[in-house]
Amino acid sequence: MRSSAFIRRFVPSLAAVVLLIAPLLLHAPRIAAQAQQPNWSDAEKPIFDQIRGLRALADDVRAETTGKLALEIRDLPAAPNKLTLAMALANLSTEGDFGHQNLQEVATTLADATREQLPAAQNNPALAPAIKDACVELASLVRYEHVDASLDAPQYAAAMAKLEADDERRQSADFTLTDIDGRAWTLTALRGKVVLVNFWATWCPPCRKEMPDLEGLYERFKDQGFVILAISDEDIGKVKPFIAQRSIAYPILLDPGRKVNEMFVIEGIPKSFVYDRGGKLVAESIDMRTRQQFLKMLAQAGLQ
Repeated sequence: MRSSAFIRRFVPSLAAVVLLIAPLLLHAPRIAAQAQQPNWSDAEKPIFDQIRGLRALADDVRAETTGKLALEIRDLPAAPNKLTLAMALANLSTEGDFGHQNLQEVATTLADATREQLPAAQNNPALAPAIKDACVELASLVRYEHVDASLDAPQYAAAMAKLEADDERRQSADFTLTDIDGRAWTLTALRGKVVLVNFWATWCPPCRKEMPDLEGLYERFKDQGFVILAISDEDIGKVKPFIAQRSIAYPILLDPGRKVNEMFVIEGIPKSFVYDRGGKLVAESIDMRTRQQFLKMLAQAGLQ
């Protein structure tokens, strides 16, 4: 699930699932604060409980469980709660590498659950936000995780068009930010180098989990012209001691006014963008990445 400092408005049942698992999913989508608990069926409740416990599992077990849960959700009768569960699972399924086939099952389940609710949403405006967000989630999986799924729905077409427009903005983006040591960094001034722009926060568990891999890759490739610009929208008083405790050497930039976050359309973290030596955006991630996943991204910029 992509971390977010603010809350996406869903229908009550979807809002509740994120509120209930918020202690484990600190980076939930934006939801309504007035949400109420869903009325889970006997078939739905065990699935919800397993989704809530996914982060506690070892990665290999989590991968297998993710694929299994996708199939179990797909077998549920059509209902808003089914879409709630499909969204909750999809949001967690990109926190690392749990296998492309498992991610494909998740995307297929989300597409099916969304498709089932499209007729009901035409007569029930309360479902519209959930349909819109499910389409955005599915479009993100298709565009950035390269799964095979689609929906014959205007909401899905709009979501894909927005993602394309967002990437065009990121391609043309430029900024100057100061790091925690007072040095200014300008993105376009780094042409000739491979640049990984990473959006993160101290409070974000997946951000913290990927930082050692980013540090290792920085040490490995920095002499080949590799730069990481890690951007936080937090105060230096929180960021600087956090970084000192972890002995991170790559630059940590501050964006307290969120101007660069907004430039890159960041609504959830961690997110990473790789620019090649010519300044072309060649790879991006919508969530936490493993070392091997980062290596594949950097390879697209010519680093091996």
